[in-house]
Amino acid sequence: MIRHITFLSFFFILLVSCGQTKFVGYEPSNMSTILPEPVEGAFAQNVILLVGDGMGLSQITAGLYSNGNKLALEQFKNIGLHKNYAYNDLITDSAAGATAFSCGIKTYNGAIGVGPDTLGRYTILEEAEDRGYLTGMVTSSTIVHATPASFIAHNESRRNYEEIALDFLKTDIDLFIGGGNKFFARRTDEKNITEKLKAKGYYMSNYFDEELTDIDVKAHKKIGYLTADADPLSVEQGRTYLPVAAKKALEFMEHHCTEDQGYFLMIEGAQIDWGGHANKGNYIVSEMIDFDKVIDIVLEYTKQHPETLVIVTADHETGGLAINKGSTMNNLDMKFTSDYHTGDLVPVFSAGPQSDLFLGFYQNTDIYHKMRTAFGWLKDSKI
Repeated sequence: MIRHITFLSFFFILLVSCGQTKFVGYEPSNMSTILPEPVEGAFAQNVILLVGDGMGLSQITAGLYSNGNKLALEQFKNIGLHKNYAYNDLITDSAAGATAFSCGIKTYNGAIGVGPDTLGRYTILEEAEDRGYLTGMVTSSTIVHATPASFIAHNESRRNYEEIALDFLKTDIDLFIGGGNKFFARRTDEKNITEKLKAKGYYMSNYFDEELTDIDVKAHKKIGYLTADADPLSVEQGRTYLPVAAKKALEFMEHHCTEDQGYFLMIEGAQIDWGGHANKGNYIVSEMIDFDKVIDIVLEYTKQHPETLVIVTADHETGGLAINKGSTMNNLDMKFTSDYHTGDLVPVFSAGPQSDLFLGFYQNTDIYHKMRTAFGWLKDSKI
């Protein structure tokens, strides 16, 4: 087992691609401040899982060099690698990859919270709810997209967006923020899921009614905010809500958690993946830096809340990105080998209670089991 930041030297394989990046940087907060050392043997009261969809080492490197050679991600000392292949394919998709995180099983590409037999599996978010924890999800995609859907829904196909939206009525998730308003309010079956969620006690709002910044998260015990009618814009097109949503989610959790209660929060930087599919270097870099802003916000939060375990990883790498000869800092010559996902191993960064669990090499399904262990939940317990 190899420990600490020197592990990065093993990652410098096939780096980054297509077009030259612009400087779109920001200054991470207080990077000289050391993250809290985990207390020996202490369990995590809270777990925050940050998923940079499509984020391999090359995407991280491109973001780093394009941001003045610094990212908040550099603060992590514990680094591992996960094997992300699917049940039926060496190259996973986001549905199978996220289901590995949420349920601890390998499944087929396209599966949402179900096993290879298409039967639903108990997700870590559902278990957290049943144990009395607060739960939340934030994404820069639609909230019914593959990654968030795999934590809250059970469906044989990731494309069944309206069916996935219906599953939000079957859970008690406390906060969710993402796009996809039309799958809730303007459905082909004419059911209005937004109104049904309101009837369940949710404060439901969207981009058309009010700004996310205007919502008082302390005033509402259940919140759903839909950021776009379908897919949210990219950062390059003007999207700014992901760091704001991360702050709102943390404020919500901190205010509504009782002293002996914890929470599970998943935040996804979804469009790093979309930049890889499009083979657009600037797209990847802008989304990577936006996601790092979220990481920065979360790490600053943990400095005041050391009982919180933070995990940063990806479901897979997208694009086969490489940084080529002739590149300079902030002027990268990037090329791609694919417009789809690749089979590259994916880095896992962790900090906080039980973060040593995430060192080394392991299956993507182990992330689920390690999160449960970090919470102190009994093995395979159904409560």
